[in-house]
Amino acid sequence: MIFILLLIYCTSLGTAFEMKSIFCSISDSCDCDFKPDKKGLEWDLYKNLYGQHMAQDIVSEAVVNFLQNENPDRPLVLSFHGASGTGKSLVSSMIGRHIYGTAMGSPYIHQFIPTLHFPLADRVQQYRSDLKHWVERNLTACARSIFIFDEMEKMPPGVIDALEPHLGPFHVLFQTNYRKAIYIFISTVGQEVINKVALESRQAGRDREDILPKELEDSIANAVYNKKNSGFYHSRIITEKLITRFVPFLPLLRRHVERCAQRELCQRGECQRADVASSVGGAMTYTPNDSQYFSSTGCKLVPAKVNLFL
Repeated sequence: MIFILLLIYCTSLGTAFEMKSIFCSISDSCDCDFKPDKKGLEWDLYKNLYGQHMAQDIVSEAVVNFLQNENPDRPLVLSFHGASGTGKSLVSSMIGRHIYGTAMGSPYIHQFIPTLHFPLADRVQQYRSDLKHWVERNLTACARSIFIFDEMEKMPPGVIDALEPHLGPFHVLFQTNYRKAIYIFISTVGQEVINKVALESRQAGRDREDILPKELEDSIANAVYNKKNSGFYHSRIITEKLITRFVPFLPLLRRHVERCAQRELCQRGECQRADVASSVGGAMTYTPNDSQYFSSTGCKLVPAKVNLFL
């Protein structure tokens, strides 16, 4: 209430904006376009994410529970792992779309790409300082900010540890209730562990949906911690257990690729072209060589293949 009164009586536009930013950052009713559609997110995950039962369950539960908590004790930190084309970026877009009504178009959703934002391995200290101040500035503008770090396997080691103070169970830091933020890390590191479990499970005649997150999460954490020349190499974020959930994305089967193709066709008004979806599935490369189970590129090349067969 005090902050509202201050906003009303501020005569300077600059002062009013500053007070509004502070109010937005620490109040429970931040007005930075925060309009979460929890049911919409759950439906989108189950309708449009193919072959990823663990990601569907983990993301749905973690995000919905976090959004329902008006006073979380720490931010939500999700780390997506799996081969290219398995749905990691798709899910991050879904989260943004159902929290702010748009994916990367919102000013409160921030994406970092290492080859663009952190390209030089000899500038780690500068990048750490820049990242720290950039995140704090955006959290002050909106406590409900979403930060997406793509291609973590290409980030110089040490940069991401600048976020450590923001991820733990503290109360208010840098005049900001930073506990309401969401961080998403996306990486192909750990795919070997995930693919091995998926292959062994299939060869044993076990249903794909019977693979449990607990079979993979510790192995993924160890893989990313020990992967040299990648963002989480010997990171305190891992040793201090500041990641809420590691989210495994399984390699996709041909039927999943064909569903991706069918979705692409429907978006183009060509839903009836099941023949094209089948042709796209048949044109992909599959591994391992002796059994041809898993798509080498997931659904990543589907739009280009649809263009080829239409």
